[in-house]
Amino acid sequence: MTNKEEIIGRLALSVQNYKRADAAAAAKEALDAGIDPLEAINDGLLKGMTLVGDLFSKHKAFLPQLLTAAAAMYGALDILLPAIPKGKQQDQKKITLAVVEGDVHDIGKNILKTLLTAGGYLVDDLGKDVPADVIADAAQENGAQVVALSALMTTTMFKMKETLDLLDENGYRQDVKVTVGGSPTSPELAKNLGADHWDKNAQDAVQWLKGGI
Repeated sequence: MTNKEEIIGRLALSVQNYKRADAAAAAKEALDAGIDPLEAINDGLLKGMTLVGDLFSKHKAFLPQLLTAAAAMYGALDILLPAIPKGKQQDQKKITLAVVEGDVHDIGKNILKTLLTAGGYLVDDLGKDVPADVIADAAQENGAQVVALSALMTTTMFKMKETLDLLDENGYRQDVKVTVGGSPTSPELAKNLGADHWDKNAQDAVQWLKGGI
């Protein structure tokens, strides 16, 4: 195993083992060794976080563990993200992320933000309880390639449709992909809304984005 492989492996393990200090130390070593920060993120941190996410989806890990793993990953991201060359930053895909108006449940949205940031995407996180017009305007102003909408209440899912309609009215819908997720959503709902994708979970969203834009 080369020194590069060893460092990237430790980045993954530090996330899997919930070790923020170890993740930060490995991130510093990666930069000192001349490892591409995006490679360290994708092959190290994201790999570790994906494994924890898989355990969570199979009910073999629980929310506190998932959040602790995310905290470990952010300990390294704080070091690696500023080191990404400006040219590569300009090539990063832009994603507008929001929980729709009337809904304040943002755990799933925050998990997705973590994975997207680790994957090298530029995430504009609008937060929770966000009106449709704010989402549509932000996506257009920021030149987002993707809008990711989350709802965990059946009573707020219609706000997703309102957002898509506004993107249509603004003439921006043809330029942006829209993905929806949350426990009450489904592939059928996504189709009826006119969305491009339904997210089964955060990991599924990331996998789709890799080939979707």
